[in-house]
Amino acid sequence: MSERVVIGMSGGVDSSVAALLLKEQGYDVVGVFMKNWEEQDENGVCTAEQDWSDVRDVCDRIGIPYYSVNFAREYWDRVFSYFLKEYQAGRTPNPDVLCNREIKFRAFLDFAMNLGASKMATGHFVRTNERGELLRGPDPNKDQSYFLYMVHSGQLKRTLFPVGGMTKAQVRAIAADHGLPVSQKKDSTGVCFIGERNFKKFLSGFLPAQPGDMVSPEGETVGRHDGLMYYTLGQRRGLGIGGRGDGRSWFVIGKDLEKNQLLVAQGEDHPMLYSTRCRAEDVTWVGEAPLQEGQTLSCTCKYRYRQPDQPVEVTLEGDQLRIHSLVPQRAVTPGQSAVLYQGEVCLGGGIVTEIEDAGRIPV
Repeated sequence: MSERVVIGMSGGVDSSVAALLLKEQGYDVVGVFMKNWEEQDENGVCTAEQDWSDVRDVCDRIGIPYYSVNFAREYWDRVFSYFLKEYQAGRTPNPDVLCNREIKFRAFLDFAMNLGASKMATGHFVRTNERGELLRGPDPNKDQSYFLYMVHSGQLKRTLFPVGGMTKAQVRAIAADHGLPVSQKKDSTGVCFIGERNFKKFLSGFLPAQPGDMVSPEGETVGRHDGLMYYTLGQRRGLGIGGRGDGRSWFVIGKDLEKNQLLVAQGEDHPMLYSTRCRAEDVTWVGEAPLQEGQTLSCTCKYRYRQPDQPVEVTLEGDQLRIHSLVPQRAVTPGQSAVLYQGEVCLGGGIVTEIEDAGRIPV
């Protein structure tokens, strides 16, 4: 009897080709579609229904059984409630990293094992090795290791990434060659499992907006904001205060939760946008911790997905990381992930909580 692999299928081209490749390699493949969000979008369309239809069509095409599983309660409890709490605290969370840890590599992995699988599989563009290390995908535009840094090596050893060593173009070519109906389907974007939304309208349905003043570094009120949760550090678009000051663009440089003020300044090179030191909590290592309390590690860091690697020195202080960037960083944002690398290996990372020296360094 061939080895059973349960693959998470989203209805997109990546997981579809991953399932196809596993079938061609001789595995007993079972496709599973995860429905984790119950609501329709603002146009009244339930995108999950179309995705589920695409999963069925692909599985019929390649000849594998398929199921649908609902993790909506787990998603709300473990991911979305955290998402709302972070926005309420004035931070900008990245739900994809928590979604991978709590849903795809926890709830779904358990489900796969209960189906008698020896391994699960996904369509992520990442690789692993025999040591259970998480490696970047070779396509820098599609590498998704940034979103998987919270996954532990024990989980990775039970996971296959069939398209992890490919480029997106190669994946689409395979899909087209085999007549998969999703070969040209647009990549999904937006919040994990929720999709593309009018973000302001969507968020206002869960959190009450509290409008307030936009204030310059000199303390001058230069406009009104619609609610601090709608803005992120470094943001330029949508501020609605063009024409004021010296004519340069305005940018968000911070938030004062106590006063409900959005702090803004002019010029993309404003010192308040730059920093070299930050702290991160909720520290997670993929494998063994590469440093102990008080030790410093030289490595690279990505503060945003697709950001080029930045040279850093990282010190473990208690349950936090203190990250010193050797090059000034623009708009490091509380709530986002600082993900650490040593060459091709993703070591782990943490959630940025505090920027220590914004506006106090030359740029």
